[in-house]
Formats: sequence, C-alpha cells, structure tokens
Amino acid sequence: MTRSTPNRQPPVERPASPERLSIGRIVGAHGVRGTVKLKIWTHFPERIPHLEYVYLGEEPTPRRLLRARVQGDLAFLQLEGITTRNEAEAMRGVVVRIDRSQAAPLGEDEYYQFEILGLQVVDEAGNVLGRVIEILETGANDVYVVQRPDGSELLLPAIRSVILAVDLEQQRLVVRPPRYYDEE
Repeated sequence: MTRSTPNRQPPVERPASPERLSIGRIVGAHGVRGTVKLKIWTHFPERIPHLEYVYLGEEPTPRRLLRARVQGDLAFLQLEGITTRNEAEAMRGVVVRIDRSQAAPLGEDEYYQFEILGLQVVDEAGNVLGRVIEILETGANDVYVVQRPDGSELLLPAIRSVILAVDLEQQRLVVRPPRYYDEE
C-alpha cells in the first residue's frame, strides 16, 4: 500500500527522501478571519487537527496551526500570521507540508509513494523490467506504472502475489509479473 500523490514525470535518478510531506493544497478562503480551505491529499486526515505546525509552500519557517477542522475531503485551517480573508485568498494554490516526523507511522509492508517512485523493477530471476514512474490509485489496490527500457509501460498491481519484495536499501522492487505479461 502506498501513500501521497505522485507526479507523472519519470525521475532520471532516484530522488532523495523528502524532509517534508505534502498533505494538501489551499483552494481558497473560508469566512472573514483568515481561515484557509485545504483540499486534503493525505490518507490520514484525522491527524490534521492534532498538528502543531505546518509549512506553506517552500517557506523555511513553519506556521503554528491555531485551529483545524476536517469536513469530508476539506480541512479548514486557522494559521499563525493569516488573519484576513484577503491574506487567506492570497494563499490559494499553496501546498501545505508537514515534517516527516509528524507523519503517521506506517504499518508493515506500507510505503510512501515517494519511496516507491523511481525504484528499479526486477523479476525473480533478476532481469531488469524498468523503473516505477507513476502510481495509480484504483480503489481496490494501487497499480505501479513501470517504464520499460524500450519506453513501453508495464502495469503491475500492488498485491502480494505480484510485488514480492520492496528493497529500499538496494532501491529495487522484486516482482512476479502476472502471467498475461509473459504472452506479449
């Protein structure tokens, strides 16, 4: 299982582990006292009201989270330094991030998407199949999009019978492709 939202651009090399994780994007203001409306990306929205601080965009200094309320796929945040509707509207489009240390701990065999993206994919015999360039969230299970050396794409369901091992140290994914791929 993976978390977070990926970018479609294939990495040239494996990106470094980010210090901060994106939890959503500000989509507008709410009310007149500077509350921002956040479109939630995280799979753990229940944690948002318990955060002490967040980062807005690439700001190096965190902002204290004064109040937060989650409603469906939106969160309403009152942030330090934003006190008017105009200031909140000016934040439209800004990505909200948290320190990785504030992220929910993952269970066994769970990974963040940034950990999977860019991994080399090999089969059980060690044959290189390509690199993970995208992760599709289908509802039933994620699907890893693997770009093959010839430029074509291979779709692998993120299920135990297909994904045999995730080796972050070796930066590779060991897989058993479904049988129908062997027939191509």
